[in-house]
Amino acid sequence: MNNDILAKDVVNHMMENDTFSRWMGVEVQEIREGYSRISMKVREEMVNGFGIVHGGIPFSLADSAFAFACNNRNNLSVALDCAITFTKAINTGDVLVAEAKEIHNGRSTGVYLISINNQLEQQVALFKGTCFRTAKKLIPSGSL
Repeated sequence: MNNDILAKDVVNHMMENDTFSRWMGVEVQEIREGYSRISMKVREEMVNGFGIVHGGIPFSLADSAFAFACNNRNNLSVALDCAITFTKAINTGDVLVAEAKEIHNGRSTGVYLISINNQLEQQVALFKGTCFRTAKKLIPSGSL
């Protein structure tokens, strides 16, 4: 099976079971081995008491992009460490795009850099995630 086809199948399987990403309105735009690009539109219920988007929203979007990129080889991977830097305020109605790029693909760990841009292509946050790779598969080999 082609690696990018497997990557898409794994992410489709993940999205079927990811009620939080679906609640956020995540749309998968592109999946390749070790890479993902997803988007979402910011809704009113995502705003904090300061009138700007709660920091958990871009973090969660980046975390989903991270998960889709680091798991799409069908090797269950979990977050070991994540950090985010917020570079610009996010407002209701903004459309956010998170692009996850693999920096390191090791046997037991992976490192990913996720850039989040708004609809004006302005970077609003930068997220770095390190994952631990388990020996488990997300999709049993017989299902592929």
